Amino acid sequence: MEKKRTDDSETVPVPPLRLDRFGFVKQEPSPDGLPKGRSALEFEREERKVRKWRKMIGVGGSDWKHYLRRKPHVVKRRIRKGIPDCLRGLVWQLISGSRDLLLMNPGVYEQLVIYETSASELDIIRDISRTFPSHVFFQQRHGPGQRSLYNVLKAYSVFDRDVGYVQGMGFLAGLLLLYMSEEDAFWLLVALLKGAVHAPMEGLYQVGLPLVQQYLFQFDQLVREHLPKLGEHFTEEMINPSMYASQWFITVFSYSFPFHLALRIWDVFLYEGVKIVFKVGLALLKYCHDDLVKLPFEKLIHALRNFPEDAMDPDTLLPMAYSIKVSRCLEDLKHQYDKKNGKNLEATKDEKPAE
Repeated sequence: MEKKRTDDSETVPVPPLRLDRFGFVKQEPSPDGLPKGRSALEFEREERKVRKWRKMIGVGGSDWKHYLRRKPHVVKRRIRKGIPDCLRGLVWQLISGSRDLLLMNPGVYEQLVIYETSASELDIIRDISRTFPSHVFFQQRHGPGQRSLYNVLKAYSVFDRDVGYVQGMGFLAGLLLLYMSEEDAFWLLVALLKGAVHAPMEGLYQVGLPLVQQYLFQFDQLVREHLPKLGEHFTEEMINPSMYASQWFITVFSYSFPFHLALRIWDVFLYEGVKIVFKVGLALLKYCHDDLVKLPFEKLIHALRNFPEDAMDPDTLLPMAYSIKVSRCLEDLKHQYDKKNGKNLEATKDEKPAE
């Protein structure tokens, strides 16, 4: 019998991965089978927005500090509307203070990556593939994305051996690497955890997760104040924030939220601090309030971990979040928490207040 001849012309082509505009593999096609494009009007609006931002920050961010001093209210308003994606990486470095850290520490990142060893290296390698597994940049085993992520996490674990490495840090570093170089991502991670602009966040990852415990206490009290009926229902069903909100704080919504929403939250988070996490959490519960108060324990837990798509629309959710005032209450609740846990309040007076 003659063998069936095969050649390159008979090779069945492998269809290319269908990616969304951020580089994530699409799970399902759009209803009409075609990718949804932006209209000419939307494109022009985005172009105008980019031009405004370029004028505001200057070449390479040269005008940023001057503009920020003159018109902080304009900066805040524009950030809340969303930073243009093409400028996001640069602006994140400017508003977080990480650009200054980078300039003040030449060669430090390279030293940490190349010449130092970390006790966390095996843990980091084990977790690498779990970070944004559906993003094309991180999909290839030992590919450039995974190597960059390993380098940043290893460098931080050496830079701050008290914190070392905790799994949730991978989502922060991974998100940053989609918008900037390894070294830039490393210094932004340092800026966040060490408190270059806002209160330090390293307590999210220290032994016992002390800052997570504080944030969950504060969030629980805020729910009871802003949404008393839901707070009462949570008590009846024995629901507490550790059952659904821990990842919100540990990964700043980058773990399971739609990416386009997570980016908008990060824009505000880097400029205004962690209070936006509380505000978004409250806004979500407020949006779904009428459904949540009717649900028994098991369905309630599921709903709190799987919010409906319409609740995740940034243009609906974020204005609702911005309207919720929490700053003063967060400060009072921090003092309550410190007192409850026997901390010496005198020793904390010099600390930056909760954002």
